Amino acid sequence: MNIPPAVLLAQNLVVNYKQHCAVEQLNLSIPRGCVYALLGGNGAGKSTTISTFLTFNAPTSGQVLIEGESPHQNPKLVRAKLAYLPENVALYELLSGFENLKYFCTLAGIQLTRDQAHSLLLDSGLQLDAHNKRVATYSKGMRQKVGLAIASAKHAIAMLLDEPTSGLDPSAANDFAQRIRAAADTGMAILMATHDLFNAKQVADRIGIMKNGRLVEEFDALSVQHDELEQKYLAHARGLA
Repeated sequence: MNIPPAVLLAQNLVVNYKQHCAVEQLNLSIPRGCVYALLGGNGAGKSTTISTFLTFNAPTSGQVLIEGESPHQNPKLVRAKLAYLPENVALYELLSGFENLKYFCTLAGIQLTRDQAHSLLLDSGLQLDAHNKRVATYSKGMRQKVGLAIASAKHAIAMLLDEPTSGLDPSAANDFAQRIRAAADTGMAILMATHDLFNAKQVADRIGIMKNGRLVEEFDALSVQHDELEQKYLAHARGLA
């Protein structure tokens, strides 16, 4: 069986904070077109893993690679190849969604026509009548869609998401999951840290469970039903596995 090359790769990754080991001997391999959902409670190491790919944290040992290159040795890789969507997308409140998209793309050296900007926002699920409204009037789900549009404009090969559905109602979370799946279907590699088991089962190809900095279980999403996933997650959370 041919194993596709990894876009995002963690090899024996260890990240220490003073005396605390936040990530311990983590190995991840995420190819193009794959959504990898990383589950775990607070302090499990999910956000630290994402932050290390983004060079916010340095590996204590081991490494992370983006298409075989180290972002820590070449930080320009992060700007050129990665898109990042945090739990709360930081946008300018007094600007519209359209203006935010144009502004952040200009900072990245990307020039968009008016039609291209509107098309990106529509493809990300933001209704046309919201494009020129101030972001201060947006719901969290609408802000996430502007974030997706910014990520799409970069033509990034990989996207990192940290608790993207936290605080979204079920309808907005479902819509967001469809947008993430569509991004993966274009060939993007996606690493998503989440507490949302339902969303993980809905959108992911691979699921990993982290606890105390370690990847304690990993499996194909299609190989487990939602109730089984919940049982596995709770067993690890309660120290029964």
